[in-house]
Amino acid sequence: MFRILVVDDDKNTRWLTQTILETEGYQVFCAKDGEEALALLDREYIDLVVLDIMMPRLDGYGFTQALRAANSNLPILMVSAKQLPADRNRGFRLGIDDYMVKPVDEEELLLRIKALLRRARIASERKIKIGDVTLDYDSMTVSRGAEAQTLPQKEFLLLYKLLSYPGRIFTRIELMDDIWGPESNTGWETVTVHIGRLRKRFEGWPEFEIVSVRGLGYKAVKKV
Repeated sequence: MFRILVVDDDKNTRWLTQTILETEGYQVFCAKDGEEALALLDREYIDLVVLDIMMPRLDGYGFTQALRAANSNLPILMVSAKQLPADRNRGFRLGIDDYMVKPVDEEELLLRIKALLRRARIASERKIKIGDVTLDYDSMTVSRGAEAQTLPQKEFLLLYKLLSYPGRIFTRIELMDDIWGPESNTGWETVTVHIGRLRKRFEGWPEFEIVSVRGLGYKAVKKV
């Protein structure tokens, strides 16, 4: 059972969020500000934090900064009434993983939490499993049953990135910056070349497919 910490100074908001999450089978802990949340983290193992910004003593920004300064990669979903891009951007610069504006849609909240927990599991295990296929980040191998392929670094990182976010469209520039680095002198055409190589390598594998989205970029589609 995943354990989620809800941090909000509003009692009604804490109760409502806790009710929504417990209905979905999560174990929920609550704190009314950042200081209480940090103290709770010293006592309890938590998988994800749902965090407000405006709170007494230690606000959401301060909590995030303290957590990241301690080298914690705990996923943080910031949920706030603040709507300005500057507020979201400050949160992301400090290290949050996602941001929602109140009042939140319950279904969207649950979907975002599931996505963050899935990515956190991928990051900790350093493996992606899709049916019989396993991508192992440490060995840079892709295996299916008894068949295993060790990929060149850039090919593996490209495939791992796409399959970490199935269904999400990445532009060629985004993939270039993430895999090759923003300082690389390589043109974005190299992404197209590497995509072609990946498609040829895994032609006939029914578990996933790399799809071109005209005028936008690429996405991975899981089929199992």
